[in-house]
Amino acid sequence: MPVSSKSALMPGAISPFDGMDVPWLLRMRAETRRDHPFIIWSPFDAPARPWTYGEFHERVGALAAGLVKRGIKPGDYVLIHLDNCVEQLLSWFACVELGAIAVTTNTRSSAAEIAYFANHCGAVAAITQPSLAELVAANCSRLRWIAVTSHNAGTQADIPGKAERFESLFADSADRPRRPIDPWAHCSVQYTSGTTSRPKAVLWTHANALWGGKINAAHQDLHASDTHLTYLPLFHTNALAYSMLATLWVGASIVIQPRFSASRFWPTALEHRATWTSTIPFCMKALLEHEVPKQHHFRLWGASFCDPPAFAKFGVKIIGWWGMTETITHGIIGEVDQPNTPLAIGRTAAEYGIRITRDDGTPVEVGETGNLTILGTPGLSLFKTYLHNEAATRDSFDQHGYFITGDRVTLLERGYIKFGDRSKDMLKVGGENVAASEIEQVVMTVPGVREAAVVAKKHPMLDEVPVVFIIPQAGVANCPPTLHDNVMAACKNGLADFKVPREIHFVDDMPRSTLEKVAKAELRKLLV
Repeated sequence: MPVSSKSALMPGAISPFDGMDVPWLLRMRAETRRDHPFIIWSPFDAPARPWTYGEFHERVGALAAGLVKRGIKPGDYVLIHLDNCVEQLLSWFACVELGAIAVTTNTRSSAAEIAYFANHCGAVAAITQPSLAELVAANCSRLRWIAVTSHNAGTQADIPGKAERFESLFADSADRPRRPIDPWAHCSVQYTSGTTSRPKAVLWTHANALWGGKINAAHQDLHASDTHLTYLPLFHTNALAYSMLATLWVGASIVIQPRFSASRFWPTALEHRATWTSTIPFCMKALLEHEVPKQHHFRLWGASFCDPPAFAKFGVKIIGWWGMTETITHGIIGEVDQPNTPLAIGRTAAEYGIRITRDDGTPVEVGETGNLTILGTPGLSLFKTYLHNEAATRDSFDQHGYFITGDRVTLLERGYIKFGDRSKDMLKVGGENVAASEIEQVVMTVPGVREAAVVAKKHPMLDEVPVVFIIPQAGVANCPPTLHDNVMAACKNGLADFKVPREIHFVDDMPRSTLEKVAKAELRKLLV
């Protein structure tokens, strides 16, 4: 059972972030690194555009002042539905400066998902881009207003006629709102897939965000002289905390691309003398098909495993890590200054407690795979709560106060840990977490489907993709010829594109385990 962030500290204890919050951090950097590039926006269709710390801080203030004039108050939730761009970060910082809660959402979300996000958090306004404006407007009817940028991740586009222009939101930065500094105040929300059909809203405090900046920078050995190349989506913890907040904490520079592009990776890295990047196997596999420059400036990459032999071609030390939106940073991390066990995700981070246990709760031995739980302080080193879901928050912690991750890992020699497998209903699709049950519930709505089970199939680029096994209502022999297309249409209408099944298999029965549950391990064997 978790305890509150304040009661977790003994009376008289001084927290790591007393007198600090996110606006304080940005203001401090604007004073100490005023003319140093903070964000270097590198769109695909135009030259790179640097924003100094001083300039960025000024524009955040102007936008925060403008949002107040547009009726945004402390405690309001604002939907930020944008691909990577400067406007995404300006909006995030402006919201948290005035005391509103920034809600960053996946831009590949379906209509049903974006409607759920807006309604669940009670968003009062949204900031989006031309390609997504109609989707937001049609499915988020309770919003007071929607502002739209002039481009889609750097590509100029026409703004819908009735939409409010993002540029019209700015006011005078001299009128930027002032509020008492409170590190425990609510800061932001990210929606993350869980083992249930509905994504959970992970609520961070300002202390969480500061923790993300400070601890990520320490784990990654980031310094003011570094330049971090970022192409993973800023609406996720990886780019938001591992990359952006860590860069801000040390006063370094961050190059932001609209998305990953294998052909643009090395030219951009060389142009800006990038020294760091956070990456995923999908990106590294794509880069293997391109020539690696004889001389580049990278000294470290962060990924999901340490020094994978398959990627030695890059000539960069790769440290592994494991973390979740709920953990803010890495609970398990590879060593920067020491050799690591190849393909391990690292060792327990000094800031957390890690347990790996069998199903009966007893600790595993070296070589065994078990259930991963993590101990931290809610509101500081762990998320504050699942928004509007006290039951889910309570059920996510065991009787010892450890957060139940749902992941299974293998304990190796010298405390190293290797990722074992995900909980049975979770898939990892190109870096995205996907709940099998969410897909199954959509499939089950299609007439003619009696039962559905989703499992992961290995994929050479995306690691895994969803595959669905279906028992037709009338049996395989009498299966309607339109059922396949009807299932695919339902999935495309109700799910983000990366959640849509890549294959559909019609079967008369499925392998069963105890209590007639589908034995998904047996289904996976059919895909080999």
